[in-house]
Order: sequence, then C-alpha cells, then structure tokens
Amino acid sequence: MKAIIIDDEPLARMMVKEYLQAYPHIEVVQECSDGFEGMKAIQQHQPDLIFLDIQMPKINGFEMLELIDNPPQVIFTTAFEEYAIKAFDAHAADYLLKPFSKERFDKAMQKLLQQHTTVVPEVVETAMQSTLQSNRIVVKDNGKIKIIPVTQVHYLEAADDYVKIITAAGHFLKKKTMQYFEDSLSPEEFIRIHRSYIINAQLITRIDLHEKDSHLVLLTTGQRLPVSKAGYAKLKEVLGI
Repeated sequence: MKAIIIDDEPLARMMVKEYLQAYPHIEVVQECSDGFEGMKAIQQHQPDLIFLDIQMPKINGFEMLELIDNPPQVIFTTAFEEYAIKAFDAHAADYLLKPFSKERFDKAMQKLLQQHTTVVPEVVETAMQSTLQSNRIVVKDNGKIKIIPVTQVHYLEAADDYVKIITAAGHFLKKKTMQYFEDSLSPEEFIRIHRSYIINAQLITRIDLHEKDSHLVLLTTGQRLPVSKAGYAKLKEVLGI
C-alpha cells in the first residue's frame, strides 16, 4: 500500500512515519506540509491511504479532499475533536486525536486493514459540508483554486449537473445539487426562492407581484429573479412579513 502523510507539523509527520515502521507493507511515498502540496502528491502518486491533518495553512484538510475526484482512504490526524462525527459519518477509516499513542495508532491500522477498500467517495461530501460550515466555498476556476466567502455570494442558480455561484467577481461552477446547497447553507442567510435559485437574503431590496400567485425578487445588485409559490412562503417566513 502507498501512503502519504499530510500535516503542517514536522513532529506529527515524524510520529506517524515512526509508527508506520511496524507495517512494512505500507510505503510512505511522500510527506506534505500543506493541502496544496498534498493535493499534488495525491494526483502524482495515487496512494491507497493518506494520513491527513485538518487545520493547515492555505486550505484545510476537508477543502483539499473536496478538490480530489477520487480520494483515497483517509485516517484523520488532528488536535480538534469537533470534526470527528463528520469524519465517521463519511466512513473515514479512523480519526486520531493528537497526541495519540502507538496503541491507538495500531488500533486504527487494524481497523483500516480489516475494511480496506480503494476509495471512500463519501468523504468528499463531508469535505463540502465542512467547507460551507466554515463560511466559504472552494471552487476550481481555470485550473486554479478559488476560495469564496459565502458573504460574497449574490445567488446560486441551477445549471444542469452543476450549480452556478454568482458573485461580484463573476460566476463559478460547482458540481453539486441545489438541494445540497439548500441543506448546507444557513436558511436565515440563503433562501431557496425557486427550484432554480437560492438568494443571499442580505441583498433583497424589494419583492414585486409579477403574475397571479407569482413574484419577482429584486436584489441590490439589480438582478430580478423569479419566486415560486413555495419560495414566497419561505421569504415571508424568513423576512417576517
């Protein structure tokens, strides 16, 4: 098995590498100190397993996973226990809370070897949820990574198998569903006004009657978007009208 260690702490990487000496069939092909370096290493080596820290410079571990099409199995290594439930919900191999002992590491490895599979695609979903909960969305734009604070999002629009994220800087595509964003974004800040639109509530300037039982919402940006009957009910509830 090929493994990569991704952690911004040299001592943490050294500890994992030392513990792995008891597993000669696992080869550490690279050590990385941040998410960008880790992403490149995964693309180059196609490892079976990564040991991944969460809080790192530039982009965190969850955000890095989101940018990988077919992530390998993951053992999280972090000092923050609040991400554990999300990691296990995503069927991550294990979640090691720093500082972890050799005994705890061995338990994680035994668990991994007993249920070894090639990839765990569900971990990408967890990555996106964590990204949204940290109030930013990570997208790829012409091969470059862009981090968008949700406060900069004007609205989201359905676009076939993608969602178009509209900001003052332009629009960006994300391969997710509208339902995903509706479930993930704060319902007080982002309102699903139509099956094809989710808007930033802070940008609402007016709601106009368009036709019988249908409305248009006007944003401060000048954009006018259709409001369905169900969307109008949500608007009234959130805005208290």
